[in-house]
Amino acid sequence: MSAAREPVTWKRITVAIPYLWLLVFFLLPFAIILKISLADPIIARPPFTPLFDDQGQLSVTFDNFLFLLTDKLYAYTYLKSVFMAFAATVLCLLLGFPMAYGIARSSSSMRSLLLLLIVLPFWISFLLRVYAWMGLLNNYGVINNTLMFLGVTDQPIQIMYTDLAIFIGLTYSYLPFMILPLYASLERMDLDLVEAAQDLGASRTQAFWDITWPLARPGVIAGCLLVFIPAMGEYVIPYLLGGPESLLIGRVLFDEFFVNRDWPLASSVAIVLLLLLVVPIVFMQRNDARQAEAE
Repeated sequence: MSAAREPVTWKRITVAIPYLWLLVFFLLPFAIILKISLADPIIARPPFTPLFDDQGQLSVTFDNFLFLLTDKLYAYTYLKSVFMAFAATVLCLLLGFPMAYGIARSSSSMRSLLLLLIVLPFWISFLLRVYAWMGLLNNYGVINNTLMFLGVTDQPIQIMYTDLAIFIGLTYSYLPFMILPLYASLERMDLDLVEAAQDLGASRTQAFWDITWPLARPGVIAGCLLVFIPAMGEYVIPYLLGGPESLLIGRVLFDEFFVNRDWPLASSVAIVLLLLLVVPIVFMQRNDARQAEAE
């Protein structure tokens, strides 16, 4: 009897470990942030009112969320962050798909080398890589000096501290997160399916959209999520490449926490950001599940 129950017990423990991890490192911090977002800012330590007042009554307020809805600055910041993250995700997909396809179709020895080149930037500090782009993009950096040497321009082009610099930094930093899931999907694809489609009269373009793209769709979705989610809340790249005037949600969130010391408003910003990311993902997963059941 005990021997029969033992595998079931270990199976339950194995399944419970990820849920425990989510409980400790996601749900509990989320509950703390939610509690702070429903408080009022005060000059004290901690800088927000307690959840229960001196009479033991529940003390919550939704003024912080109402302020976010009425202040145009935060709406502009959210929209700009979504646009920058979406644009970087699209460019990473356009660049990453042919790269992942080429790696998946190369020889085994060349494939290992190409994958090493993709992973190699992770061996260097993320901050150092962003600093390297500062040296490339500033007014007298490598790019501007090369353009002036070639006679393309007579004076430096302002690239640093612009949205273009942020866009370049996001695309460069998160491109490997797009390539690797795409490679994992394309590497498992059976090439005989493409050849069969072409033998039946399909052109290369038709074979791509009818065979390759549907089979690569899980990798496309995973890669887009891995790029869009961190790019949406990125702080280091907008701060270093975009300068002090860059208004992305990660920068605003940092300033509200550590500069303005308005923890309730900063927590509200974080809650809205989380909802903007989680809700579409949940709907997309449900849609994929329904499509899988229909198929």
